Amino acid sequence: MPRKKKALIFTRPIKEGVKEIKVRLDARTVITLASTKALEFWRQRYPKLEVIG
Repeated sequence: MPRKKKALIFTRPIKEGVKEIKVRLDARTVITLASTKALEFWRQRYPKLEVIG
């Protein structure tokens, strides 16, 4: 029986004083953005993007 792959979860240090925007790009991918400029960049690449928090 083949072994199941474990999902990789990447974490990064949290910067103080930066408001983060959590975004779901597709069913599997969730990223965190630090600015609205970055949000517009990702919105062009992924039109079905949804803001989570």
